[in-house]
Amino acid sequence: MLADQIPASPALRWLLLLSACALASLVLQLVHMPAGALIGPMAVSVVFGVTIGGLKLPRVLFKGGQGVIGLLIAQAMTLTVLSTIADSWPAMVLATVVTLVLSTVVGILLVRYGGLPGTTAAWGTTPGAAAAMVAMSEQANADPRIVATMQYVRVICVIMAGALVSHFLGVSGESHAPSHAMTWNLHGLLSFAVSIALIVVGIFICDRLLPAGALLGPMLLGTVAQVSGVIDIQLPLPLLEAAYACIGIYVGLRFDRQTVRNVTHAFKWMFLASIMLIAFCALSALMLVPLMHSDFLTLYLATSPGGLDSMTIIALDTHADVAIVAALQALRLFTVVLIGPAMARFIARFARTPSNQA
Repeated sequence: MLADQIPASPALRWLLLLSACALASLVLQLVHMPAGALIGPMAVSVVFGVTIGGLKLPRVLFKGGQGVIGLLIAQAMTLTVLSTIADSWPAMVLATVVTLVLSTVVGILLVRYGGLPGTTAAWGTTPGAAAAMVAMSEQANADPRIVATMQYVRVICVIMAGALVSHFLGVSGESHAPSHAMTWNLHGLLSFAVSIALIVVGIFICDRLLPAGALLGPMLLGTVAQVSGVIDIQLPLPLLEAAYACIGIYVGLRFDRQTVRNVTHAFKWMFLASIMLIAFCALSALMLVPLMHSDFLTLYLATSPGGLDSMTIIALDTHADVAIVAALQALRLFTVVLIGPAMARFIARFARTPSNQA
């Protein structure tokens, strides 16, 4: 087997994985693939985890990557942007409700015909932050391994679909924006140090208090600092690419041979459910364009059932409206955390009984 031909040393395996991730990221960015620095490491890590395995990215690095993305979102938040979001709140609530209804319909179809336990399938189709949904599903006595697989299969499908939609719409994936250039003077270095401090403090305070707190904490603190004009947030491009890679590698390495064995019988249904939900959300985004006076790409990313972090990365690389994407994704996240258990119980009621399956 391939795994037997790879050096057993974890250090050598990490060297092989990181080298392959860097190469994949470089190639995708050279062809202007949106979020190439995220997709490349993620795709490589999926293949590595399934064929070779033996590695797991420390969760602290994943949280650190989320914190960087949270501060990156805050960098886009200005008083004008926040005012626009406040004026659009009825349409945002409608968009959130539509996405949750569509995910409920897909969840019902999956538990009815996909052959998965009702509660497990219900949590797996709930469109919130994947890590938060896995943790909540475990508390609800669902199988966290299957829930994690369902969540991350959908995340990968959403990220790939988002990047392809952006690419075919003719949007450039160029990410070397001037705002990510480091200012090498005393003011720039001080701003960079404060930016890192906001990430660390935001993660420390909010990680256990909020769902996806590692992302939302720095985002909230950074928004306050940005709007008040306290600092000029400094996030150099190498730091952003490292954050993208950490998120991609963490998601990719969640897939291993044992996980694939556990869900092989239902994997096609998971994939089909993900594609159905993505298509439904794309239709809802199209209908929301005249209501929110925004472009289709922005609303597609905002309603897509992926993570707040990954959708923001694609929005940044495609020059979509980051504020609207972040606001809608965050609103849905909080809503799902509040009503997730009730949604899961409702979806589980439609599971087929053994007598119906006979």
